[in-house]
Amino acid sequence: MEKQTYLLRDSNIRQNCIEAIQQLQTDSNAPLVVTISERTRSLEQNALLWACLNDVSQQVIWHGRRLAPESWKHLFSASLNGQEAVPNLSGDGFVVLGKSTSKMRVSEMRDLIELILAFGAEHGVRWKSDTWREYEQFQTR
Repeated sequence: MEKQTYLLRDSNIRQNCIEAIQQLQTDSNAPLVVTISERTRSLEQNALLWACLNDVSQQVIWHGRRLAPESWKHLFSASLNGQEAVPNLSGDGFVVLGKSTSKMRVSEMRDLIELILAFGAEHGVRWKSDTWREYEQFQTR
């Protein structure tokens, strides 16, 4: 069976989803899974995330070194989610066990972007002019 996804935005879509579920065949040996959840991050959120990470990466020196945008992403994500660090396989460093931003819900991504913006404000990051415009548009959605 092919995966079906419904974005519940109005009562018509909700009714289509209900009808699709009612038409499914049931099989106790091969049950289907129906999951209702907040959607994961949007493409606009992802673009804004990377714009912010690039600005921070170019302007902030963290404990004596510049970090790549990807490293900043891990640092902010770990800070937001209280993730843990474990020794790496060779025992000469650590790896942060964390949540992938691609699996974050819209609300989690909003919190992550707000954390980055607050950090940037505290560290004198000058955001590109379109970063704030994108953030304001994103907040109204």
